Amino acid sequence: MQGNLFVVSAPSGAGKTSLVHALLNINPEIDLSVSYTTRDPRPGERDGKDYHFVSRSTFLVMMQRGEFLESAEVYGNLYGTSQTWISHENGRGRDILLEIDWQGAAQVRKIFPECISIFILPPSVEALEQRLKGRGKDDNETIARRMAAVRDDVTHIAEFDYVIINDNLNEALRELNAVVLSARLHCARQLSRHQALINRLQNPE
Repeated sequence: MQGNLFVVSAPSGAGKTSLVHALLNINPEIDLSVSYTTRDPRPGERDGKDYHFVSRSTFLVMMQRGEFLESAEVYGNLYGTSQTWISHENGRGRDILLEIDWQGAAQVRKIFPECISIFILPPSVEALEQRLKGRGKDDNETIARRMAAVRDDVTHIAEFDYVIINDNLNEALRELNAVVLSARLHCARQLSRHQALINRLQNPE
C-alpha cells in the first residue's frame, strides 16, 4: 500500500522545524525527507541528518539529471528533495513528510496531486519578528529580508489543504498529528490495510 506524502510549509520563523521535529518524536510511523542544500551548515547541524550539504556545482548536476522531486532557490541558496528516495519509501508504505517552502510545495503537487499540504502560521507579526531575533542566527539585514518575504509567502496560503496557527507548540503539535492520523484513517486506506478483517466480517464462518 502506498504511503502518505505530507508537505509542511511556513514563513521563516513560524516554528515549522520545531513543530516537525516534535511530530517525529511522537509519531514513529512517519519519516522526514532530508533535503539537499548548497548553504553552509549552521552550528549543530549534521550532514545527512539535517540536510545533505553539497556544493552549488554538484547540486546543479543533480538537477540536470532530474534527481529532484522539487527544487528552489531561497535567500541565495539552493534546496532540493530526492525523488528517488521519496518514491521508494512511499512505495513500501512509509509516510513521508517534506519540510519545504511554498515554491517546492507547488512543484510537489504537480507530481503528487494526492499529497497532503499543511501551512504553518505564526500567531502575529510581532511574534514572528521576536522569534527570528531570538534564534540569534541572522543579522538585522537578513531578518528584515525574511520579514519582507512573509507577505509573499502568506499570499499562497489558499493553495494548502490545512492551516495551523503555531501560537502554542503543544496545541499546534496536537493539530498537526491530527491531520496525519486522519489521513491514515481515510476509508480507502483502511480498506486496503484491513482487507482480511473486512472480508471475514462480511463472510463470517
